[in-house]
Amino acid sequence: MSSLLSLIIGTVVGLTQFRIKRLFAYSTISHVGFILLSLSVNSIESIQAFIFYLMQYSISNLNAFIILIAIGFSFYCYINENKEHRELLDKNNSPVQLINQLRGFFYINPYLSLSLSITIFSFVGIPPLIGFFAKQMVLSAALDSGYIIISLIAILTSVIGAVYYLSIIKEIFFYSPESNINPLLKNSIIHGSVYNQRNIFIKSFVFNYKNIVLSSPITITISIITLTILLFIFINKE
Repeated sequence: MSSLLSLIIGTVVGLTQFRIKRLFAYSTISHVGFILLSLSVNSIESIQAFIFYLMQYSISNLNAFIILIAIGFSFYCYINENKEHRELLDKNNSPVQLINQLRGFFYINPYLSLSLSITIFSFVGIPPLIGFFAKQMVLSAALDSGYIIISLIAILTSVIGAVYYLSIIKEIFFYSPESNINPLLKNSIIHGSVYNQRNIFIKSFVFNYKNIVLSSPITITISIITLTILLFIFINKE
């Protein structure tokens, strides 16, 4: 019953969300339904499916939120004239709050957009991404144990849940961006110099908004997790 209610509530309520973090929260409830389903079957196959589903969803969800943080960091160079966006509270600590803030983000940063899209497609269960194999294992264990009705409901809720996931994809790829480079940053050029600890000149540099990039730990983490999600099918399973 807990699995059934989690699948239905997480999917139905998620359809009404326009805040991206809240949408991810309700999608988590839906994924918990799959996790509870694998636990309720209580077989060797289902326990393996439970462990694998928990691991893959944890890293996928971690990747999604790290990407959202990175997208928020990239928005500090841009301004948006949309009144709805200007009135958002706590924009400094949480720059990305609404789904439509991602509108046209592919034209701003295609790499982050593709990484987020791969992660979202994994949530949906699109093959050959890692999320597909996790759902396949859970449903296979449930069907082998005779849980036919709840397996059908799980498949149906996955299809319905794809609607709110694909709305994020639509905003990213199928609209023009509403954000523009901040004119103060665009027209600013900073000249600086680098000195060592002994105050000896090393080199000079010119800095503008194009030099503002993500730190290496964030980009490496996103790259590794995204490639794991994407290329899991090629991992030797023997």
